[in-house]
Amino acid sequence: MSKPLTATNDFVVKFANVNGSGSASANGLFAKIILRMGVPVGARNIFPSNIQGLPTWYEVRVNEQNFLGRRGGVDLMIAMNPQTWDADVKGIEPGGYLLYDSSKPLPASKFRDDITVIGAPLTELIAAEFADPRQRQLFKNICYVGVLANLLGFEPELVKELLTQEFKGKDKLIAPNFKAFELGYNFAKEHLAPIGLKVKKADKVGNRIFVEGNEAAGLGAVFGGATFCAWYPITPSTSLAEGFEKHASKLRVDADGKKRYAIVQAEDEIASIGMVMGAGWAGSRAFTCTSGPGISLMNEFVGFSYYAEVPAVIFDVQRGGPSTGMPTRTQQSDLLLAAYASHGDTKHPMLFPGNPTEAFEMSAQAFDLADFFQTTIFVMLELDIGMQEWLTEPFKWDEKRKLNRGKVLTREHLDAGVEFGRYLDVDGDAVPYRTYPGTHPTKGSYFTRGSSHDRYARYSEKGEDYTDGMNRLLRKWETMKSHVPAPIIKKAKRRTPDGVIYMGSTDPAMEEALHTLEARGTHLDAMRIRGFPFNDQVFEFIRDHEQVFVVEQNRDAQLKSLLVNEGGVHPARLVSILHFDGSPISARFIIKDIADKLKAGAALTENAE
Repeated sequence: MSKPLTATNDFVVKFANVNGSGSASANGLFAKIILRMGVPVGARNIFPSNIQGLPTWYEVRVNEQNFLGRRGGVDLMIAMNPQTWDADVKGIEPGGYLLYDSSKPLPASKFRDDITVIGAPLTELIAAEFADPRQRQLFKNICYVGVLANLLGFEPELVKELLTQEFKGKDKLIAPNFKAFELGYNFAKEHLAPIGLKVKKADKVGNRIFVEGNEAAGLGAVFGGATFCAWYPITPSTSLAEGFEKHASKLRVDADGKKRYAIVQAEDEIASIGMVMGAGWAGSRAFTCTSGPGISLMNEFVGFSYYAEVPAVIFDVQRGGPSTGMPTRTQQSDLLLAAYASHGDTKHPMLFPGNPTEAFEMSAQAFDLADFFQTTIFVMLELDIGMQEWLTEPFKWDEKRKLNRGKVLTREHLDAGVEFGRYLDVDGDAVPYRTYPGTHPTKGSYFTRGSSHDRYARYSEKGEDYTDGMNRLLRKWETMKSHVPAPIIKKAKRRTPDGVIYMGSTDPAMEEALHTLEARGTHLDAMRIRGFPFNDQVFEFIRDHEQVFVVEQNRDAQLKSLLVNEGGVHPARLVSILHFDGSPISARFIIKDIADKLKAGAALTENAE
């Protein structure tokens, strides 16, 4: 028997449930109680792609030091699904704890000798108080929250306060939910021994908020001036369009109630991006939100945006592929798809938010970039950011900030005799001027075409006109490098020949991994990439290190491929750390893989000598 784990404000709890059992609200309540106690949590819902019946899990990382990425391993398992029992019990750390419904006895073979087993007759407790079958199912979840509240040291009044807020306007639901909670709490108080895991009040949350990345991006689109959204439902991006609708209905409505925005649910992804192109061409700030399969369908229109130079924003909330793949699991596997979308020679800017706060900021920034550079901007979210609630910094907005509509000629410009050629490079930055439809009755009009054209938008099949236009687009790409978000670089405490590059939702797990590696004497300079095209800092960082680990959540090392392709980096200088099982990457995975590769590299050097 292992010694029972003891920890205060630093452990991992995992709930194993059946999808459709109503467990989500109870598990979310558990995480929010801990936040109200001033202790940071990282919460992740791992759910199936069906509506009901398959296994679902909810993992809560409790950590006062603010290491909120996935750690790996489970200290306390709440096992409510017989289908996944064996795997769930196996995943508990030695010395950890297992809470289960003991209403029906289980054989000893179902348990482990090196963990503490906690049985609570949840079904019996609820059945004795509630007759309705659906209530019994739902309240059993609240009942185990009551058991956990007693074992971990929650205050019942705090739970009641949260339930009151949760069911605001539905007062009749507050009393029975709190009754179910008390049944579990009182049972644990009277019958269960204390455990070694505790939550103690702290003041470590501060003014941070708990929010999903998709909703943050939807709000960012409102603040970024978006007035049109066309979309087709697809997991995991649907809640982004819903978030835009939610916030636009409050913030983009005139005093007389007239909406100053439009949302269209199109018949498919092709129609949605077509509508976005039309709206962008007409001067609206327009976007769609989708995932990998949707990007595949949108390719031809994305190429049209690149070549005809029409502004658009696409939010790609990445999931597991290829094909349908794992639609409710996270990955970073659309990088090459988005970077070079469409046939022919194309390149598209991408922004990589690392948390919901950046999702808000980069969402707004994307519309400025799309307007100025007259092209499609991809905001590369991931399911782990988009559909999970993160503890993140409050959103900030400078009220003096003005939308950057880019190089738009007005009627006044045209009347003043300004020469207009739709694809002329007037300022030397390769970004041309444009006009909105109807700007002038006789001047400034042009055909927008996806076929070859000259500098004045006239149809042309002359090779010199085509190469002239394509070379200007490449020069425009160079201009973009200084406008997309710059990488964030963190230096190790000691000089080191080794570096690590990563992006997006890898950030919290990487923060912890760097901290742990540093404590063990392994020093790494780190750079989080936030934008593509890569600016000069990215390749300077690589040149300054003998080897650079590239940590990404896909099988084929897509970020590494982009670095090699765009910067001429020798592939041997970049060492891949790849995680692609659909679960968010963990600190333990990063630490082990980097440590193993450093050890293997040292052994090779020693043998060579």
